[in-house]
Amino acid sequence: MTIGVLALQGDFDAHRKRLEELGAEVVLVRKPEQLEAIDGLVIPGGESSTILKLLGEEGFEKLKEFVRAKPTFGTCAGAILLANEVENPKQVGLGVLDVRIRRNAYGRQLESSIREGKLNSAPIEMVFIRAPKFERIGPGVEVIATEGKDPVAVRQGRVMAATFHPELSTDTRVHQAFLDLVSATF
Repeated sequence: MTIGVLALQGDFDAHRKRLEELGAEVVLVRKPEQLEAIDGLVIPGGESSTILKLLGEEGFEKLKEFVRAKPTFGTCAGAILLANEVENPKQVGLGVLDVRIRRNAYGRQLESSIREGKLNSAPIEMVFIRAPKFERIGPGVEVIATEGKDPVAVRQGRVMAATFHPELSTDTRVHQAFLDLVSATF
């Protein structure tokens, strides 16, 4: 199983290390043609509008094809890109996740925090950095993690998204859930 990590911006290397720790072969994806050689993709945090600019039109179209066909996991900015509705401000995205998401909903950089949430009812540490918030969850979307009453990780078909940064905690369960999703599609 080969997992790509979109390596245009954000802490893509933390995702690479975590996935390798769990036994995955990892490719840092910097060019659209690399998408053809991977089984699943992680879109890391960063700045969603910057990622869109760095992708360019051709890269965006190739990424759009990929996320409709193969397992994809987006964290923070990656979750924003996967959503079919983006607020604060409105932004185009890949439109594969039936959610409305609000950018920077937990506040500015200074309001970043580490909180305890629940992943499938079990406690988990969650790192929030200028995090977005799911404001609407579509009927086909499963909530897999919460912080208080707020959904913070979801899954719909082959797509997973988290508004926090699981790559910045020592807990491997979120990345393992994605690897399990990729394995299930073989």
